[in-house]
Amino acid sequence: MMAIKPDTPPLAVTMGDPAGCGPQITARAWNTLRRESRRTPFYVIADPALFACETQVIQDPAETGTYFDDALPVLPLSGRLPVVQPGTADSAAAASILESIERATRHALEGYSAGVVTNPISKAVLYSAGFRHPGHTEYLAAICEDVTGEPNPPVMMLAGGGLRVSLVTIHVPLMSIPQHLTPDTLASVAHTTNLALKRDFGISQPRLAFTGLNPHAGESGSIGTEERDIINPLATQLREAGMDISDARSADTVFAEMLDGRFDAVIAMTHDQGLIPVKTLDFWGGVNTTLGLPIIRTSPDHGTAYDAAREGTARPDSLISAIRLASEMAGNRLSHV
Repeated sequence: MMAIKPDTPPLAVTMGDPAGCGPQITARAWNTLRRESRRTPFYVIADPALFACETQVIQDPAETGTYFDDALPVLPLSGRLPVVQPGTADSAAAASILESIERATRHALEGYSAGVVTNPISKAVLYSAGFRHPGHTEYLAAICEDVTGEPNPPVMMLAGGGLRVSLVTIHVPLMSIPQHLTPDTLASVAHTTNLALKRDFGISQPRLAFTGLNPHAGESGSIGTEERDIINPLATQLREAGMDISDARSADTVFAEMLDGRFDAVIAMTHDQGLIPVKTLDFWGGVNTTLGLPIIRTSPDHGTAYDAAREGTARPDSLISAIRLASEMAGNRLSHV
């Protein structure tokens, strides 16, 4: 049983897929972060045997700071993790993967951790074991709703290379995108992004930009009508309500405008429209953060990297960035309160 909540809670890192890159990048991230003057303590919920570094088994997140400089704090799973081979997906690990995610999320909701940083998982591994959620983020959102009793529609934001990009649609075929661009959906993403920039990023007066869906933002309807008929009228309503947000801007220039300091975040209409600039500018260090939840959640912007896990070459850059960002967001959220 856990004791009192720490005054400055550590971050909770999930195990991810134990056959993927998670164990390697967690150990390497710890080895980097423990040496920094600005400490970012975290513990991982996993099997201690997974990590090729000095570990310390803990029973309470509050113990993290005591051991972090000298050993990776590991809060053990309740059951035994099946033996897995790096690089070989195994559905036998599914229950342990889900346990790590659920416990980390509940720790954050209960105040024992400052936020959750999730290592990559394979949805195929979880689906083969009966997982019923569309993905990682939806599972976290369902846990939060189960605990709080309130729905928390999540918004995916990518941060890296000087950009912050929220997505209106994620894993949706391009042919189906227009039917998802409703005023309600756009307004929800805009409001969630605007609040997160204030609360989690410390920006008192956020400046947002919508991308257009079509080339040159539709050119007044001559290359598509979604901007003229849906995006721009909604942007006008949001401005009238006090939000600083642009009409649809051409996606081939708006990211450069943000880099020049004109905007604090861009709201992109499609997955690739938003991810291509972030990954081009910061392929190794980009971070996936989930806005709209009652907890802070960040994640590396890559998958399980089974090949790198098998070869022992997984890079920790994105996980390190995700941990640093979660720590900054936690500090901003405390200040905002």
